[in-house]
Amino acid sequence: MSVVVNHAKRQLREGKLAIGLGLRQARTVDTAQILKTAGFDWMFIDCEHSSMDLDTAAQIAAASLAVGITPIVRVPGYEHHHATRMLDNGAQGIVVPHVDDAAMAKRVADHCRFPPIGHRSMGGGLQQLGFVPTPVGEAARVVNEETLVVVMIESPQGVANAEAIAATPGIDALLIGTNDLCMEMGIPGKFDDPKVADAYGKVIAACKKHGKYAGMGGLYAAEYFERYIGMGVQLILSGSDFSMLMKAASAQASLVRGFEK
Repeated sequence: MSVVVNHAKRQLREGKLAIGLGLRQARTVDTAQILKTAGFDWMFIDCEHSSMDLDTAAQIAAASLAVGITPIVRVPGYEHHHATRMLDNGAQGIVVPHVDDAAMAKRVADHCRFPPIGHRSMGGGLQQLGFVPTPVGEAARVVNEETLVVVMIESPQGVANAEAIAATPGIDALLIGTNDLCMEMGIPGKFDDPKVADAYGKVIAACKKHGKYAGMGGLYAAEYFERYIGMGVQLILSGSDFSMLMKAASAQASLVRGFEK
């Protein structure tokens, strides 16, 4: 049996950082090779806040498998087909936004895991197995093992229920969506507010207690990486193609303008 190893999940299991970049503007499959060469462990293919369609996301995911960078798709909603169609077409992980309680976390796990852990339907012909014919029970076991299921904590309710969410079988990681969390707490953009650090502390503690991984997104300054990685965060959404494009393009335009007479 041929198995495409989930590189990001291996990093997490070994106690290392798994560093990802968000894709909102990129649409070509060579993005996978570019980010692999740049040193990223996973791609956050964002189907919640971009106009990217399922087929484009699947093509990028398939290309990622070939170069060893983990394709993880943030789905736009809770309906099972958002997650399962991506997993059936190359994704090695799913991120579900706005998960507030254990009941929703269980629903996510049921959609993303094959029995006996969940209730995902077996479609066959899985890219994660190199399309090698595999006994269905063994295929389910291996793919369950190599799939990364991530739920986003983006509200005070989610923080309050972090322990119950982390205790849910089939969930691997809790990723804090800091922007939306601050909005929901009534402190938009105030990342230095003590409530933010307190929320991170509660989610990280819940993850440690239940053997899950803590993640962070929406905070991209060095001081925040240092603070929360030091507290135990491993799954890092380190930025986006949009922000990097804007930063580099603005710097280059300013550079050239400097020579204008």
